[in-house]
Amino acid sequence: MKIIKYILFVALVSVLNSCESFLDTLPDNRTQIDTEKKISQLLVSAYPGANYAVLAELSSDNFVDNNSILPVNLAAFERMHDEIFNWSEVTSSTQEDSPSHVWERCYAAISTANHALKAIEALESQDTDIDLSAQKGEALLCRAYSHFVLVNIFSQAYKDETASKSDVGIPYVTEPETSVNTTYTRESVQSVYAKIQQDLEDGIALVTDRYYAVPKYHFNKKAAAAFAARFYLYKREYQKVVDYADVVLTANPASQMRDWTVNYDNIDAISYDYINTEKVCNLLVIPTTSVFSRIFGTRYGHNHAAMAGSTYGSGPTWTDMLPCFNGKLYISGQQDYGVFYPKSFEMFEYTDKVAGIGYAHVVRAEFTVEETLLCRAEALIYLNRFNDAVADLQTWNSSHLAPNALTETIIRNFYVPSNSLFVKTLNNDKMSSSFVVTAAQRPLIHCVLHFRRIETMFDGYRWFDIKRYGIEIEHNIAGKGVDKLVYNDPRRAIQLPQEVISAGLEPNPRKLTPVSSGNFKLVNNE
Repeated sequence: MKIIKYILFVALVSVLNSCESFLDTLPDNRTQIDTEKKISQLLVSAYPGANYAVLAELSSDNFVDNNSILPVNLAAFERMHDEIFNWSEVTSSTQEDSPSHVWERCYAAISTANHALKAIEALESQDTDIDLSAQKGEALLCRAYSHFVLVNIFSQAYKDETASKSDVGIPYVTEPETSVNTTYTRESVQSVYAKIQQDLEDGIALVTDRYYAVPKYHFNKKAAAAFAARFYLYKREYQKVVDYADVVLTANPASQMRDWTVNYDNIDAISYDYINTEKVCNLLVIPTTSVFSRIFGTRYGHNHAAMAGSTYGSGPTWTDMLPCFNGKLYISGQQDYGVFYPKSFEMFEYTDKVAGIGYAHVVRAEFTVEETLLCRAEALIYLNRFNDAVADLQTWNSSHLAPNALTETIIRNFYVPSNSLFVKTLNNDKMSSSFVVTAAQRPLIHCVLHFRRIETMFDGYRWFDIKRYGIEIEHNIAGKGVDKLVYNDPRRAIQLPQEVISAGLEPNPRKLTPVSSGNFKLVNNE
């Protein structure tokens, strides 16, 4: 395999010159939102400008502690990474990629959406001829999506209508902030999901592609449908997943998949092409302030078992490494420290080039055709439409240049319990009695989870899949040993920012009822 060595922190001048539009922001003048144009401009800042991938990836099984598997003593890029990997509360940072940053940016986006909705209401009441339905649809979708991110980061996974009433969610904010003394309370996960669903459905009915100069910087019809497919997958309403995914995929999803046959001259070209809005596969791209890519080559890396179970491992129709990654995986520092695919590479925006200061950005391909295809495949399995599910999985398999065609027989022979890198114990039934995976469905579900892990690497969605299925994972921490995250571990809900707790919001619980793991007897002192 061809692995290319690259040292991080090089200014991506060529990339930034060609993608300034990703990083442009507009002034947020909320005192005079009195025209259609100003509302449209305001909605530019209604997207969460934080990258939750660092929290999610370090919490998952996609990263390992290099110090526990190599004869090295590497330092973490920052102390916060130690805290996240240890599933501890983050107290050392409120900067980029921290819980504080994700929380603040998501609620800032929600506040913007609420101000836009209030302005739309006012303008429409003044002028009955004005049509702001497209802007209203976008604002509702933005509000729904930021809440969706927050509840999946800071709460337990959705279980069902009853069980999720007992899990603490997040505040669902629907009014613009008009006072610094506003008090919020956390709703249940069930309540948050119900409100997301309402905003989502209302927004989809209104959203359009017409008023955007570049639709993929905004929620458009296909991006909205992809959001709905993901939302209903997490909520386990499988026919709705299929219905919305069909809007995205149309009759020929293979023609919309990313072209992995393209060769690139350098890492800049790969990273920019991955988020290119002209690509059919990219449905919505969101710029974030993030230093995610600086983690590579430090203490925590995509390495060993994490790598072997995903990007640099075998699969049902390939050996050693999925061919699409050939010539596209990079290292920082030593090859032993792990690899990365530069989908999350840094783009630096200088505020002062002489002083060398500015803002680090990662642009996320937030919704893609590939991930939506895998949402549909998973839903089709639960609808017992195995042939259709395998067809979708084969579309993904073929587009990623696997040398052999995927069949149901191959899936059932590969995803067996002894193949532990790719077959993890699912605790879905312990989370909800209504979450049933039959014996016939199970190998196909393991296949789609494997493909999702590869497809969404460095995006953070593997963590959400781990939470959804109650998959138990271990982190081997140098100097401490192995820590296991069980299916009902409270730490699956990342702790709220310390400043939010200090302000009076209820923290996430951190105590788990002890369960004996051995055959112990009381010492007889007689």
